[in-house]
Amino acid sequence: MKNKYWLAFSSIEGIGSKTVEKLYKYYNNDIEKAFNCNLNDLKNIDGLSVKVAENFLSLRDKINPDDCYKKIEQSGIKYLTIEDSNYPKLLKEISNPPFVLYYKGDLSICNFEKTVAVVGSRKASTNGKQSLKKIIDGLNNTDICIVSGLALGIDTCAHKLAIENNLKTIGVIASGFDYIYPTQNKELYKQIENGHGVIFTEYYPTFKPLSFRFPQRNRIVTGLSYGTIVVEAAMKSGALISANLTLEQGRELMCIPGSITNPNTEGIYKLLKCGATMITESDDVLEALNWEVKVKEVQSDEKYKYLSDEEQSIVNLIKIEPLAFDIIQNRTKINTDELLTFLTMLELKGIINQVEGDRYSIC
Repeated sequence: MKNKYWLAFSSIEGIGSKTVEKLYKYYNNDIEKAFNCNLNDLKNIDGLSVKVAENFLSLRDKINPDDCYKKIEQSGIKYLTIEDSNYPKLLKEISNPPFVLYYKGDLSICNFEKTVAVVGSRKASTNGKQSLKKIIDGLNNTDICIVSGLALGIDTCAHKLAIENNLKTIGVIASGFDYIYPTQNKELYKQIENGHGVIFTEYYPTFKPLSFRFPQRNRIVTGLSYGTIVVEAAMKSGALISANLTLEQGRELMCIPGSITNPNTEGIYKLLKCGATMITESDDVLEALNWEVKVKEVQSDEKYKYLSDEEQSIVNLIKIEPLAFDIIQNRTKINTDELLTFLTMLELKGIINQVEGDRYSIC
């Protein structure tokens, strides 16, 4: 059972993927021998200092691989090792791929042949969100998969827009699954896990979302993707780090232009001046990546049948744009108690849901 040694390696907080890679290669890709190494062998590995070697051995000796394996099996968390055939091939190509990917969700529904990352500011402007909406709305109902980091701002916007547009989405987090960060995205986590895509992490469940793990996470976001869309990026930002990783990994870098007075677009214009592709509509993305997309067949939905006249009038309004309760009431002239009942029934039928600002939107 080799997998227990991969999991045991990943449970050691004091070592990174590069160190594990050196050990793995030194022992001719035998992960069991790599885990059970000794100090004399470690001294012979180029680029591995004695201090790092001794630190690893002291941490390793506290780990029981069987316990690690049992913990993951009992948790229900799924995982891939870099030896697995269904490990994402694009991610395997980067300079320091994660040797274990823990995940929740369904790998089979994500098209790893058409993945595009979206990165940007946590304090995204309204214009930035609207611009991204225009791009992703244009990809509606296709086989493209949106990858992002499940952070606040542009990341959250990207995942939600993907779900709204019947696209699958991959979220990459900077902690183990014992933590949901940010907590505001608890429901979004559930949505992605339950039929809308996959959440990946390279971190053992107990690892906390510490600040240094976010830049490490970014290499996976871009590494999973054929190209990266940068929506907003200040001169010193995680989004700019992701842009540089995209170029290092030999992938397509695309930028959405924004207001020249917005500090969060300073990085965007720097990237554009250095040769990044400017995109203003979804066709620009397809052209940059040389993609032809397949549009999914949309079948008639049984849940839309047998709506009352009042329910249908509410749905017709919300189809145009998400609306608040008072606006729906003003336009439909339905009294408060009845409108609350109709909205509740439509939610139970899975036709509408509540979104930001207590507005109602079509699912």
